[in-house]
Amino acid sequence: MKYYPINEAAARRAKEMSSFSDYKEGSATAEYRAMVDKAASVAERQKAKVDPMYHEKIDSLLDTYARKLAENMNHGFAIDARVPSVMIAGPANFPVRQKEKQVQASRANIEEWRHIQGLLDKIRSTGMGGISADDPAAVEKLQKKLESLERSQLIMKEVNAYYRKHGTLDDCALLSPDQIERLKSSMAASWRSSPKPFESYQLTNNNAEIRRIKARIEEVSKRAEQDFSGWEFDGGHVEMNREDNRLQVFFDGKPDEATRTELKISGFRWAPSVGAWQRQLTDNAIRAADRLECIRPLSGEKPSQLQKKPSILKAVQEHVAEPPGERHPPAKKEQER
Repeated sequence: MKYYPINEAAARRAKEMSSFSDYKEGSATAEYRAMVDKAASVAERQKAKVDPMYHEKIDSLLDTYARKLAENMNHGFAIDARVPSVMIAGPANFPVRQKEKQVQASRANIEEWRHIQGLLDKIRSTGMGGISADDPAAVEKLQKKLESLERSQLIMKEVNAYYRKHGTLDDCALLSPDQIERLKSSMAASWRSSPKPFESYQLTNNNAEIRRIKARIEEVSKRAEQDFSGWEFDGGHVEMNREDNRLQVFFDGKPDEATRTELKISGFRWAPSVGAWQRQLTDNAIRAADRLECIRPLSGEKPSQLQKKPSILKAVQEHVAEPPGERHPPAKKEQER
């Protein structure tokens, strides 16, 4: 478990600005490490529940939690050290305006802290639901799921064939003794006149899931190949953060209320940790950006027009990679002997 440094000097100054009691050296670091240790326990419990393929993602989320928590705490100490409390400074000539700014900064820092604590929920849910498209190993996990479904489909067909041939499931090498007994009980309780080990609807449903997973693999693969492009607009710029899988809008200054409302309606949320309005990087996010006049590219094009589709990008790359003199003509049909 990696711990990130806590600014003890800033923690001491923050304490002196709000209390007459002495600061206990190392207390901020101890508080930070206790929180990280608690998060590490959550991560270990989750890793014990899920497939090992999810362990790397859990470790990554834990490291992100530890890093962001240290940054948030250090920033909080810096904010608290800006202006003393009225109890320390006294009411005479108290810097009210500076205190108001400090309170606003503190509220934003607390909101960021809540967002960081939300990473614990992400750790608890990792491996428990569907496979997210922003998972770096999404294609690999989907491929494993597809292989499992295809294996199940083949086994169900072969078990049914064995039953048709022998009229019993006894000694079927494809099934364990427990599985044989469960299938026998299920068939005995069936309302059908001629029950089968695996009914047609089970094969149909499994086959539909195979088709869905194949389509999902194709979709995620194409998305991974897509070259997203950011742009500049009047008053800021947009970045396509592939690492965090976010479309991020950075304004040069604080946008007005109408712009903030427009962004919220379009699914963007303010992220104090990065200083940007953002949403998950998807085709829907690009389409939402197309409708936002406040972030219209300076070129006048729509954001979607700036994105290079994978098929076009591949064609260009292949064209450039193959020297003109080495391009092969279409193969001629073999002459009859």
